[in-house]
Amino acid sequence: MISKERFYSCLNYQGYDRPPTKFYGTPEITAELMKYFNTNNYIELLEILGDDFRQVEPRYIGPELKQFPDGSWEGLYGERYVNYPFAGGTYPEAIYLPYAEIEDMSELGGIRFPDADWYDYSGIQKECLKLQDYVVCTGDAGVPDFMNGIARCRGVEQVLIDIGLEDPVYIELVRRKFEFLYEKYSRVLSSAGGGIDVLCLGEDYGNQNGLMISPDFFDKYFAEYIREFISLAHKHGARAMLHSCGSCHDLITRLIDLGLDILEVIQVDAAKMDITKLHNEFYGKINFCGSISVQSTLPHGTPDQVRAEVQLRKKLFSSGGMIIAPTHDIQVGTPTENILAMYEEIGSLSK
Repeated sequence: MISKERFYSCLNYQGYDRPPTKFYGTPEITAELMKYFNTNNYIELLEILGDDFRQVEPRYIGPELKQFPDGSWEGLYGERYVNYPFAGGTYPEAIYLPYAEIEDMSELGGIRFPDADWYDYSGIQKECLKLQDYVVCTGDAGVPDFMNGIARCRGVEQVLIDIGLEDPVYIELVRRKFEFLYEKYSRVLSSAGGGIDVLCLGEDYGNQNGLMISPDFFDKYFAEYIREFISLAHKHGARAMLHSCGSCHDLITRLIDLGLDILEVIQVDAAKMDITKLHNEFYGKINFCGSISVQSTLPHGTPDQVRAEVQLRKKLFSSGGMIIAPTHDIQVGTPTENILAMYEEIGSLSK
């Protein structure tokens, strides 16, 4: 099977030669694997690991995003990032929050907000044709990302307060972000001419112990926007895949009702996210992507324990319903032999 055939057979529960898979890794892990396989080409690394997915995006042609002498850089909304170091690597974190002090709706008039016209969509169809044997994706976990994305401009604590108070400033920012991203990806999908297989969406609805928002808040302020994105994907012959870290179990039935095709990344170490229980409750109703833990099994297990986790998923989802992959970017310090054991047991590793 080629990647595209494998993916659709999985989604339709029709069996496959092996489960589909996807690579997620921090830049440091990616560099380690590229060194291990003696390649400096990222696409070649994906080929070696057997990643069935490829990404297309429009070319950015908007206002210059500034780079600063201290190494920080500007984001689309005027926020500013820096790479914060930790043991073995770095993570980008926001250090300037342009919406942090906004308290009144009248202050929203002059804020910087991106526009779908900031992108060139003319090369999308050509890229899709080049990648037609793969699962062609567009979007990412930042679409629409109403919580994390706005928190990078307003602050995590403030966004949680906004949600608790149903603050009209936050609700308006949610609306504006939806309208920008909906228009952008409407143009991407239209330009692709049916060449895109998956519209990738994202939000982190859960933490380690449960939901970060109430189901009622989700229903009132997020659900219809998510439904619109899912409908947009389906209108153009694509499937919708939504990323959520944490314990999002209590929203899965709602997401199924909204028409979601694939839930990513299935953080099995979080409450109510045991893979066997999720299989028993939702098999045949929605597809999963992820579920090999970057918190426990991959960094701290043995290769045999990694293989056992893959084998369990291959048994549970023998006819389909599961894209076996890590639960997030594989983190610094994860043994290479465990990563290789995962892809070997999936059956995708080619070298």
